[in-house]
Amino acid sequence: MQASAPQPTADQRDLAEVLRERIEGEVDTSTLRRAEYSSDASNYRIVPEVVTFPRSTEDLIAITEVSRETGTPLHLRGAGTSIAGNAIGRGIVVDTSRHLNRIHSLDPEARTAKIDPGVVVAQLQNAAKPYGLRFGPDPSTWTRCTVGGMIGNNACGSHSLAFGRTADNIIDLDVIDGLGRRYTAADDLSVVSGLDEFTLRHLATIRTEFGRFGRQVSGYALEALLPERGHSLAQLLVGSEGTLATVLGATVRLVEVPSAPVTVALGYPSMFEAADDIPALLAHKPGAIEGLDARLTEAVRRHYGPAAIESLPDGGGWLLIEMPGADAGDALARAKALVADSAAISHTIVDDAAAAARLWRVRADGVGLASRTLDGEQCWPGFEDAAVPPEQLGAYLREFDKLTASHGIEGMPYGHFGDGCIHIRLSIPLERDGAAMRRFMLDAGRLVADFGGSMSGEHGDGRARSELLPLMYSDEAIAAFGELKALFDPRNLLNPEVLVHPAPLDQDLRRPQALPMPKVRGGFAWAHDGGDFTKATHRCVGMAKCRADNRAAGGFMCPSYMASRDETHSTRGRARVLQEMINGELVDGGWRSQEVADSLDMCLSCKACSTDCPAGVDMAAMKSETLYRKYRGRLRPMSHYVLGQLPRWQKLMSPLAPIVNGMFSVGWLRRLMLPLAGVDRRRSIPKVSASTFYGDRRRAERSGEAVAATAPRGERTRVMVWADSFSNGFAPGIDHDVVRVLEAAGFEVVTPPQQVCCGLTWISTGQLDGARKRLAQLLDVFTPLVEDGIPIIGVEPSCTAVLRSDLLELFADDPRAQLIADATFTLSEVLGGRAPVKPSDTFTLPSLAGTEIVVQPHCHQHAVIGFDADRKLLQQMGAELTQLSGCCGLAGNFGLERGHYEMSVAVAGNSLLPALRKASDDAVFLADGFSCRTQADQLAGREGVHLATLIAQRLG
Repeated sequence: MQASAPQPTADQRDLAEVLRERIEGEVDTSTLRRAEYSSDASNYRIVPEVVTFPRSTEDLIAITEVSRETGTPLHLRGAGTSIAGNAIGRGIVVDTSRHLNRIHSLDPEARTAKIDPGVVVAQLQNAAKPYGLRFGPDPSTWTRCTVGGMIGNNACGSHSLAFGRTADNIIDLDVIDGLGRRYTAADDLSVVSGLDEFTLRHLATIRTEFGRFGRQVSGYALEALLPERGHSLAQLLVGSEGTLATVLGATVRLVEVPSAPVTVALGYPSMFEAADDIPALLAHKPGAIEGLDARLTEAVRRHYGPAAIESLPDGGGWLLIEMPGADAGDALARAKALVADSAAISHTIVDDAAAAARLWRVRADGVGLASRTLDGEQCWPGFEDAAVPPEQLGAYLREFDKLTASHGIEGMPYGHFGDGCIHIRLSIPLERDGAAMRRFMLDAGRLVADFGGSMSGEHGDGRARSELLPLMYSDEAIAAFGELKALFDPRNLLNPEVLVHPAPLDQDLRRPQALPMPKVRGGFAWAHDGGDFTKATHRCVGMAKCRADNRAAGGFMCPSYMASRDETHSTRGRARVLQEMINGELVDGGWRSQEVADSLDMCLSCKACSTDCPAGVDMAAMKSETLYRKYRGRLRPMSHYVLGQLPRWQKLMSPLAPIVNGMFSVGWLRRLMLPLAGVDRRRSIPKVSASTFYGDRRRAERSGEAVAATAPRGERTRVMVWADSFSNGFAPGIDHDVVRVLEAAGFEVVTPPQQVCCGLTWISTGQLDGARKRLAQLLDVFTPLVEDGIPIIGVEPSCTAVLRSDLLELFADDPRAQLIADATFTLSEVLGGRAPVKPSDTFTLPSLAGTEIVVQPHCHQHAVIGFDADRKLLQQMGAELTQLSGCCGLAGNFGLERGHYEMSVAVAGNSLLPALRKASDDAVFLADGFSCRTQADQLAGREGVHLATLIAQRLG
């Protein structure tokens, strides 16, 4: 029997009913939604009473009214990327990103924009770009974080040396405070009764303790109230973390995009010497100075290979510096002058944008890997962004390194060295409780205070660091914070437990509430997570890259969120629900809970998150494991038996192909039969081939026209083409084309002595016992051939990816699995010289000059294998290439299943359908994936070709 979801309490129903009466936006008290919004990107977990999605400023004002009327705490949230627990709470959580995201005006002459708080920074940058403008601050989460969130935390980013903090880029704010007063916060303090008097009363404290250096973000920015600072109410509210007022809108300042910056990379013996050099370099007024430690670059080298860091100069610590200039020549001259004054032992000056991007990519890659130690242990935020005056940075880092060693924890430091701001995630053991975290945080807080620093340099204090404020501020300053809070929010309803009267920093931690969930016999090994599903789900710390539009950078994650813009359909949302299932307090139905089913239902199992997510969250594997444990020994949905075991039925259908194809060509009969199989009636079934590739090969082997796998070796290099169940039974011509191309390239081609299946459809539907059975057979058949030195050439990218990924997880203790994975390649890898076997010297690829090609890489290929070999091969042949980013939307059985059609079409609308509509009639649609070709055919009437067919058609 299906476990029922816990029902909202009477108080929750009353609150929700009032909110629904007052606003047009959604009001959600479901367990699913509250689970998704129980965490942000921090270590903390607090389940809200209700989550709201205002559609207008009037909605947001009404929500604040309900908060005051009912005495319910109010917590504003943008993209939920707050690292210190700034955007979670027990009362009403307000998501402004869903609807409240309009850019109302953009004035390129005045260089200003009026925006809603839910506007994503990338959205604002795209709007300003045609005018040569941008919003200055650029935190690493700029592709998904909201400007409202940046206002809350006073976010900065890499270019704060040039453009300042968020506070420096705000002209005015439209706000409503805790007393219900709405006003424009600019430079008039009189709009808040008692604020002028407060300022006069605390002048001495403010002048001596606040605004001492640029990254002193912790606490309230009381220095903004000083007359010599322009008595700016707007700058006071920026960084107040939603504790003083609710931001309804903002007027922001835009800046010119630097025209021709030059990148400088400086190498030093260590990170410490790099930090020591900062004061001398700041005199040259660089636009950005970012620091890297050898531990971070070693992680990049291990994960991406030595080539990923070869652009760095020699050293054990590095500074990446962006030097602006009036023009390219001026920037280059300034860069050379900076190098001359540096103490670096090596350097590189780069004025080419592509080469500079490779240098900065080292930092970007490292940031994603910093959530794990070099040994694979989970690292956590908390002391994520402390800052000290830049002249103290070298000495501080030396002491901080000693401190982490004394606590037995590790991390990979990097950050905005030019500002004295260091980012680091630390391997603090949080599995049992927060005791170790408390000990370290107190010691680290004292160290920062000793160096005159700030607990936070850009992310705010939140729940992680508010308790530490007395370490850096006097009793008078702490008392002033309380007085200020009382002027704006005397009832303490706006984001309580943050900054003033803070909660203990080790209260409400998420990780200790989750017990281990060891691997089970038949399931995935979770080898990279110590065999623990709990550790795997907690890879997600909420960075929310799955909410960003990553297509311009070649990303595929997360197709369902891109289509719906709903947290439920994001990788993070799903991870949060699985974490809550493991916790068992809110989602208490275990593997069979409705919340888990609803959360995972629209996951396409595209595996893009396993690569695109900085933390390596593999939601496809988690969905498969969840379905396995949920249905083990139980009746499954009909689609699992039909689509999930399609290769089994394909074998039966091929001999009856004319009858099967005829039946499904009759409209009324197809519409009657498909729903019975769990398939959407709007879909059609691809035509079954009457002849199969393996049948053709066996006949050819018997007649001597083809070489059997067991035949003696000839002079040519032998390779084995593995025709998967899809190409074998539905498109065997592609398999023949692969053979033809490889033979033309000088190889002796054989095929497996018997047809074997990788179990892909069983994996995607969580039928892991069935998948293991088929893969065990594959191991038995393939191992002797691979041990004989014969590589495997896959035809279908998703099946090829199984041998290089899922096989290793399902047979983690079988050495044959790694043997097979290492010997499996794609056609493009072989033809492009990336496999151990090479084409003959006499082989020449055909020309594709003048051929317009729209190519849809398969998601699993993107995630596991990569598309680089294919892209370079097509470019080598001279193709005019348009490479799509994102899933096609069919994703194997997903898009065929009843209940998924609308999402499947919506995902296709992200990239595939617009590209096909834009392409000329003569353009070739290239898609190696069977699903991708099927989707294009059914939704756009566009026939796709495989790479092998494209090449074979042009061979002489």
